[in-house]
Amino acid sequence: MLVIHGVTRSRASRLIWLCHEIGLDYRQEPVIQAYRLADPMARDAPLNTRTPAFLALSPAGAIPVIEDDGLVLSESMACTLYLARKHGLPLGPADAAEDALMMQWSFFAATAIEPDALTVLFLGDSRGSEDRALVANAAERLMRPLQVLEDHLSRGGQMVGNRFTVADINVAEVIRYAQGHDALMARFPSLIAWLQDCQKRPAFQTMWAMRQAEPA
Repeated sequence: MLVIHGVTRSRASRLIWLCHEIGLDYRQEPVIQAYRLADPMARDAPLNTRTPAFLALSPAGAIPVIEDDGLVLSESMACTLYLARKHGLPLGPADAAEDALMMQWSFFAATAIEPDALTVLFLGDSRGSEDRALVANAAERLMRPLQVLEDHLSRGGQMVGNRFTVADINVAEVIRYAQGHDALMARFPSLIAWLQDCQKRPAFQTMWAMRQAEPA
């Protein structure tokens, strides 16, 4: 059985959403991020990304990590793309061209959007002038890549193949970080409509309920 190491309040959410979309059984080991703990090395600390047993599995000390048929794999988008390719249509690629496009859009989201989107997420509620300036700068940098997605989605409605795929999961989970910036998102109606459709899916709702049930 597939094992997912990582709490749902992490990038493991992408994997868990995918598993519920394709009906894939898995076991979750709730490894928590060490930075969320006062003393991750305390004797009574929960399993975390600095626990020696987890570091033996993942020397980088980052979640999620999966174990699948003897394969140990880290990096959330590598994991989702691997599982989608392994389990095939409809979420996986139909051919090499779709496979390449799914990687293209996933990596575009990870490199061109995610860093600034995380700034919006983590500092968006701050009242400090320095933090507000950082959010404003991040939102400004997001304009160009979000416009790329807006133009793409306005033509086809989905990321790849005119159907919901792993690329939609990977990109939607990155865009979610900036979703709370209303002034920014309002500029991209096709992107908003697509994201709302993604988040209405039963598999997303299942994942989100699991995430909300975990301690913040």
